[in-house]
Amino acid sequence: MKILLALCLSLFFAYAQKMPHSEQLIVVTTKNWSTPNGTLQRYEKTGNSWHKAGKEISIKLGRNGLCWGRGLHTIPKNAKYIKKEGDGKAPAGIFSLKQAFGYQPFVVGYPYEVYRSTDHCVDDTKSKYYNKIIDSTKIKKDYKSFEHMKFPKDYYKYGIVVNHNHIDEQGAVPGAGSCIFMHIKKVPTAGCTVMSESEMKTMIKWLDADKNPLLLQGTEEVVKDLWKQIKSSQ
Repeated sequence: MKILLALCLSLFFAYAQKMPHSEQLIVVTTKNWSTPNGTLQRYEKTGNSWHKAGKEISIKLGRNGLCWGRGLHTIPKNAKYIKKEGDGKAPAGIFSLKQAFGYQPFVVGYPYEVYRSTDHCVDDTKSKYYNKIIDSTKIKKDYKSFEHMKFPKDYYKYGIVVNHNHIDEQGAVPGAGSCIFMHIKKVPTAGCTVMSESEMKTMIKWLDADKNPLLLQGTEEVVKDLWKQIKSSQ
């Protein structure tokens, strides 16, 4: 067990994918690692300069704050807070964004999926579908724990999948965190970043796949360092 844990941690720290060129950035900033409150500001790049897009908004994230997640960034070797399944923390770092989603069609230029109650995001670390959204009617179920991508409450009425802990063909590191989204909610979450419905819809409409939008998330100090990683890679 100790050997497996050591291997997972080595993969967690060692992996950092080459930063893609991006012209859209969503920056989420918190005062410290333990707060569930933060602010969100969108940015666009014109030429060599970044400028604000839209107004800054208040958001909620993990009920236990932040910790380093698995994404495009380099994690400091002395990192104290590391993302793990069920810790109630949102991932800090730089992440690409996958598809937007919702309960009904939404005409936008960004990739968008309409999910049903039979679509599941798997958070069972023993499943081969861990950290994947799957149509449960088309596979042989090997998991016990999952999230419905559509349910009576409006939390997932509109949202965006954050590409955390599933960067390439290596797939997800078991136990390093799963099912991370940006979506609708008014209170802190198990690890997602949330806002109002109107703010979420504005975000989805703004996204442009050709501009490779990224999410940059962290404390004030971390955000400054991550900005440097992005600027040095462009």
